[in-house]
Amino acid sequence: MLFINEQISIPMEEIELSAIRAQGPGGQNVNKVASAIHLRFDVRRSSLPEFAKSRVFAKRDRRMTKDGIIIIKAQRSRNQVRNKEDALERLRQIILDALLVKKARRPTKPSRGAVKRRLEAKTRRSAIKSTRRKVSRDD
Repeated sequence: MLFINEQISIPMEEIELSAIRAQGPGGQNVNKVASAIHLRFDVRRSSLPEFAKSRVFAKRDRRMTKDGIIIIKAQRSRNQVRNKEDALERLRQIILDALLVKKARRPTKPSRGAVKRRLEAKTRRSAIKSTRRKVSRDD
């Protein structure tokens, strides 16, 4: 059972895990040992609540196919168990990020005092810069 939060969990039967050979350098270990994990999770056929499914689809993650299958390849570690844990945690994080509702920003105006201070600072700065100009000779 993969626990997402207090209310949502996913049975391990819905998550397809397969061991594959990792890519990249590593010599004999890479050639012989299937230490990378390929995780597939079908969002449409999962037991996630409908609101969670719609939020995951709305997120438009690049790891999700058009058919609604999340594919994660975990090969950070040389250890298969660690890669499995990493893949499950990344799936959990994708779902958590989709469930997170950002608070709407309410536009605000600067206070009258803040506007006044800003304009006074601009005037002072302008006065300082005007003293640096070349003096013109009016003969």
